[in-house]
Amino acid sequence: MAEPESELVDVVVVGLGVGGEEVAGRLAEAGLDVVGIERSLVGGECPYWGCIPSKMMIRAANSVAEARRVNEFAGTAQVQPDWAPVAKRIRAEATDTWDDRVAVERFTGKGGRFVRGSGRLDGPGRVRVGDQVFQARHGIVLGTGTRPSTPPIAGLADTPYWTNHQAVEVEELPGSLLVLGGGAIGLELAQVFARFGVAVTVVEAADRVLAVEEPEASEVAAAALRADGVRISTGVKAERVDHDGRVFTLVAAGGVEFTAEKLLVVTGRRAHLDELGLDGVGVDPSQRYLAVDDRMRAAEGLWAVGDLTGEGAFTHIAMYQAAIVVADVLDHVRRARSGPDASGTASAVGGAASAANTAGAGIAGGVPHADYRALPRVTFTDPEVGAVGLTERQARERGINVQVGVSQLGSSTRGWIHRADGLIKLIADADRGVLVGATSVGPAGGEVLSGLVVAVHAAVPLPQLRNMIYAYPTFHRAIEDALRNLR
Repeated sequence: MAEPESELVDVVVVGLGVGGEEVAGRLAEAGLDVVGIERSLVGGECPYWGCIPSKMMIRAANSVAEARRVNEFAGTAQVQPDWAPVAKRIRAEATDTWDDRVAVERFTGKGGRFVRGSGRLDGPGRVRVGDQVFQARHGIVLGTGTRPSTPPIAGLADTPYWTNHQAVEVEELPGSLLVLGGGAIGLELAQVFARFGVAVTVVEAADRVLAVEEPEASEVAAAALRADGVRISTGVKAERVDHDGRVFTLVAAGGVEFTAEKLLVVTGRRAHLDELGLDGVGVDPSQRYLAVDDRMRAAEGLWAVGDLTGEGAFTHIAMYQAAIVVADVLDHVRRARSGPDASGTASAVGGAASAANTAGAGIAGGVPHADYRALPRVTFTDPEVGAVGLTERQARERGINVQVGVSQLGSSTRGWIHRADGLIKLIADADRGVLVGATSVGPAGGEVLSGLVVAVHAAVPLPQLRNMIYAYPTFHRAIEDALRNLR
């Protein structure tokens, strides 16, 4: 069989998740000849199973919980949860019943060319998808993301367990649910289903849930879920999973058993680098994640964005990285077409203003460099857990002269009014006099976090933070108390 002839294009983007779609669309808008390849749904995890539908579920569950609080604050209310409108909204408003036609048309409307299939590197600058081969003049961008990983538990792979996909797609709720994994996704979904009447048990191998966050945040989150009826078991090592056609049984070390109608496994995700043909371009495919530099370059003419870079499975990270890739690719194109720019600032490409015209910290030659010092993350439980930068443990492990300041949200006026559980925890570098990390737990923990992100990112001196005016009575005013408590 004859080898297919390659087609010459400017850029090939393999994987049109959040980051890949952003890169491909913006480069196409800039006048480049862009081919975007996606085997699943354009937009990736976030719009179809991640941030958007899951937050619809959380919004619905929180409204149920808030209605129940009428009895505490303002009279009497009876609430009858109904999952049907939640499932309908996810299908009709968020996912088009998991159809990406609108997203594909959005990309092609910007001038891009869409190919459905699995792309694989076929040597430097070449991508093969099915019986087509594309040769990229200016580069290839990988945005193939990650997929749920199956933990090595005996019997698990042979059972009809759920990932977050099945949990989001469910139209009729089970009577009971066992959640294996006490991280952000596990806790968010556990609380949602519990508030809709499902008997939920969370099983976590670590000694606490939300193990990557501050211990104080873990305590508040665990207490909140237990108040919603969730059973939480930590320090549990799962050894075997059985399914008899009706019920799941999880057997843990010591013979302890957990049973439920459904089993949701949310113990992590992994990048499948072995599928991408990386060895053909001199990149090690056995890595857990694809190593990139601060301009998202994995090799000459090869960039990567999103979850497969290992910097965090967050949409905001993918979008942040996408902006860097767009700037760097356009700068590369400009240099290839017209030579170095004496001004050091990337110019327009194809008549469209280049995204490389960027100003701010971490930028050289008009192209931003990745800086994750102030990476924000939010667990959307009720209360929310927001965090940025280093935890206390991480800071101490790095040899930082640590100061810690904590304030309880319930001791603030707004927290007292709301009878809200939560806290602010600040991690400062005493030698530099700046914050290097912070945690905000409360009813609006993710929103309160924004000011702390600015403080960490911009290295705002502690005296300036202490001498700011904090609006009263607000949840964010608890930051002032935490600053006062730094020691």
